[in-house]
Amino acid sequence: MSNILIIDDEKAIRKTLSEILSYEGYKIEEASDGEEGLKKFKEKTFDVVLCDIKMPKLDGIEFLDKAREANPDVPVIMISGHGTIETAVEAVKKGAYDYIAKPPDLNRLLITIRNATDKTNLVAETKVLKRKVSKVDEMIGESGPIVRIKETIDKVAPTDARILVTGENGVGKELVARWVHEKSNRATGPLIEVNCAAIPSELIESELFGHEKGSFTSAVKQRIGKFEQAHGGTLFLDEIGDMSLNAQAKVLRALQEGKITRVGGDKDISVDVRVIAATNKDLLTEVDDKNFRLDLYHRLSVIIIHVPSLNDRRDDIPLLVDKFLSDVCSDYGIAKKSIDPDALDALKTHNWTGNIRELRNVVERLIILSGKNITAEDVYAYVLPRK
Repeated sequence: MSNILIIDDEKAIRKTLSEILSYEGYKIEEASDGEEGLKKFKEKTFDVVLCDIKMPKLDGIEFLDKAREANPDVPVIMISGHGTIETAVEAVKKGAYDYIAKPPDLNRLLITIRNATDKTNLVAETKVLKRKVSKVDEMIGESGPIVRIKETIDKVAPTDARILVTGENGVGKELVARWVHEKSNRATGPLIEVNCAAIPSELIESELFGHEKGSFTSAVKQRIGKFEQAHGGTLFLDEIGDMSLNAQAKVLRALQEGKITRVGGDKDISVDVRVIAATNKDLLTEVDDKNFRLDLYHRLSVIIIHVPSLNDRRDDIPLLVDKFLSDVCSDYGIAKKSIDPDALDALKTHNWTGNIRELRNVVERLIILSGKNITAEDVYAYVLPRK
């Protein structure tokens, strides 16, 4: 049963539409003005909204703008007896699903609502399918540190607590973030990842908060930033220790107030985002060196998850190698190769400065250069050359 919200300041219109749509099997809620409608829209999930344009307190176009900010996936059908072609065009340009003049033609109204609910269902199904297709890789390992990380994720994921993930390059900090998102109540929302070290300092603010057209030389059109893209989901700020102090101040404001402002704009935009940050640096040392804000550190580090280096969890190497053998051989379309115990023992002696990322590359190299079975001699030849 689809839920429909009817917003109209004329009681007779609301009653008529409610009776008709209830008879057709829809579940109806009513609001007498735009403010009441917006409150109900934010408190509950609706499949379709029918909204008048001329209303007290908050008119239909203003409601449409705010509703699109809160949940752009819900179709809003505008209904008005005072409308013109210009009004209809403006409403559709602002994101309305359709525009119907009063008194509405019953058949057209029912067809429009049916098509709008079909769209809502398709959007929901698409999100589910995307999650299935992009399923998060399993967190491999049975060592004590990995077991504790899994237990911590299970405890903190259902909350909205901010998390700081620490560890060397290549240990899998982004995998921790993805698992937190996957197990959270925001799993149906987006997971937006930003590598702060890969973005020039002069562009990081535009990347995170977006910009308005004309706000700087190359801003030829409006850009939606990562905070807005992550609305209702999770924002993963990787290598946050490399973020400029100016950008840190704006991130701090976003965390404190739940609002951001696009570069070149003066409008506050509310964002509902869970932030997970990661770094390979000692942020408290960065604070002492005046490179990182202490107040931002405390905002980010409600929960700290440290991912150990591969050198500190060598007992997990056989499990990781087996996983990479399956994945890489599958990618190459060949039968899974086997590996001798002596070869695994040899890999355990290596100094894994590149951690999990290096191990995967090594396994891929061994698959390419070795025969059907990977031996210790292969490891010494291609990974640990004897001097």
